[in-house]
Amino acid sequence: MTTSFAILLDGAIYASWLFLVAAGLTIIYGVMRVLNMAHGSFYAIGAYSAASLVGWYFSGAHGSPYWSYLLLLGCALVAGAIVGFVIEQGLLRFLHGRDEILMVIVTYALLLILEDATKLVWGVDPYFAYQPYRLLGQTAVGEGLRFANYDLALIAVSVVIGLLAWFALNQTHKGRLLRAVIHDREIAIAMGVNVNAMFAATFTIGAVLGALAGALTAPAISVTPGIGVEVIVLAFAVVVVGGLGSIGGAAAGAVLVGLARSFAVHIAPEIELFVIYGVMFTVLAIRPQGLFGQALARRI
Repeated sequence: MTTSFAILLDGAIYASWLFLVAAGLTIIYGVMRVLNMAHGSFYAIGAYSAASLVGWYFSGAHGSPYWSYLLLLGCALVAGAIVGFVIEQGLLRFLHGRDEILMVIVTYALLLILEDATKLVWGVDPYFAYQPYRLLGQTAVGEGLRFANYDLALIAVSVVIGLLAWFALNQTHKGRLLRAVIHDREIAIAMGVNVNAMFAATFTIGAVLGALAGALTAPAISVTPGIGVEVIVLAFAVVVVGGLGSIGGAAAGAVLVGLARSFAVHIAPEIELFVIYGVMFTVLAIRPQGLFGQALARRI
């Protein structure tokens, strides 16, 4: 019973992190049909910004340590918004409507450029921002199980972000306009919707979510070069399993992958590296468009 509970809780924590990473990626693809390879760099920029700012904050007497959580959120919002808006307005807006393969190549080039840019700005030494992680302490769950409260809080944060994304898309005027753009871009333009502004806002929001995932993860890891590349592979696995462009699919894919990985870690650790891709292979073999994806009709 203890092992089963540990698997469920570990899986939920890992799934919440996966959803935070994948949410921005799936929103960008759902609206813009851009499979954004540079999303991992947004994650890395958020992590580096958070780690450097939190390190500065705790290096001196700057006030209550609990303000560091606002720093995590603030630097993610600022860094993600600036980088996302500049990239969309400076490059991607000239490529709207181009072939999806071309967009993959362009964003992959952006990934390589931003990876080197982070090294130029922050260097190659690791950054540590462990203070917010330790500050919340631990909670004893069951017999002999202790979990960091920071990890448990990530579950609540991911649920809140998922609900906010659903509410924004389904219950607001701007969300309905965005869904119109998703379903038929040409008709939306004909009805007076400013599609370029929608694309700019969507890409910026997706970049902010990617940076937010990095900022919230920074206290739990060593922030080192290459974390963006590692993350983008996992994010793609989640959105492919759930169905490209679907928030509900990203959540379902994160839960499925998270539980599968947790089961492997506790029961068969030797297959932990392969279980994520095994889940992806199994789902795509049965349902090629993913769990919540829809087969799109081809225009002839």
